[in-house]
Amino acid sequence: MRQPRLSSVVERRLLVNYRLTPEVAASLLPDGLRPQLVRGHAVAGICLLRLGDVRPSWAPKAVGLRSENAAHRIAVEWDGPGGVETGVYIPRRDTASLLNTWAGGRVFPGEHGRADFEVRETPDELRVAYTTRSGDIRVDVTAKVTPELRDSKLFDNLQQASLFFERGAKGYSPTSTGALEGMELHTGAWQLDACRIVSAQSSFFDGLPQGSATPDCALVMREVPVTWRPLPAMPPGPSTPLALQRT
Repeated sequence: MRQPRLSSVVERRLLVNYRLTPEVAASLLPDGLRPQLVRGHAVAGICLLRLGDVRPSWAPKAVGLRSENAAHRIAVEWDGPGGVETGVYIPRRDTASLLNTWAGGRVFPGEHGRADFEVRETPDELRVAYTTRSGDIRVDVTAKVTPELRDSKLFDNLQQASLFFERGAKGYSPTSTGALEGMELHTGAWQLDACRIVSAQSSFFDGLPQGSATPDCALVMREVPVTWRPLPAMPPGPSTPLALQRT
C-alpha cells in the first residue's frame, strides 16, 4: 500500500532524554545502524506526543483525529548514498488510539502497541504517564518548563539541543518482518522549550544494565504544525535484537 503524507499539529511533544552507554545502545540496534554519540554518550529517550488534526495532507482539518502517543527512541546514524545520515531508531511505539494501533504499519509506518495514558498539563509543568495493555512498558514522567537548559551533560544550551533534534527528524521503526519503516517530520515552525526533569521512570530504560541509562534533560514542543512524510524502507538485517521483539 502506498503510504500517504500526513498533516497534523503537535499539540505537545515532550522529549525526555537519556545518556546511554554506547555499548548498550549498540546492542539495541539492528544491523546497519549505529549510535550517534554526543560527548562519548549515546542519546536515547522517550517522546510523549499528543497530535491533533491528524489526516492525509490532502484532507481538510475537519476530518483530523487527536491522539496520545509515545515512542522510545535512540539517536542513530547510518551510511546513506550521499554519506552519513542521522535520525532516530524507534524500538517501541505506543498509543491510546485504537485506530493508530490498526493503522500503524498499514496506512502509515510504525507498528504501535496499545496503552492507557494519564496526563496532567499546565503552561509550566507536564506529567505524562502510561502503561501498555500488555503490561510490559510503564512510563511516568514529570517535567517543569525552564527559561534555559541547565545541568545537561549532553548539550551546553537549548540552541545546541534543539539543533541536534531538528537534524534527527527521520525515524525508523522495526516491522514484524525485520524491515525498518520510516517517517520524516517536516515543519517551518520548529520551536523547543527547555525543561527540568522532576522525575522520570521508564521500564524500558530502567530494565537495562544498571548505570547504563541516565536521565539528562527534557525539551517540549507545543502547538506546531507539521507534516510526516514516509521514507523508503530499509531491508531487514540478519537479526533483530531480542530486546526489541514484541511480546
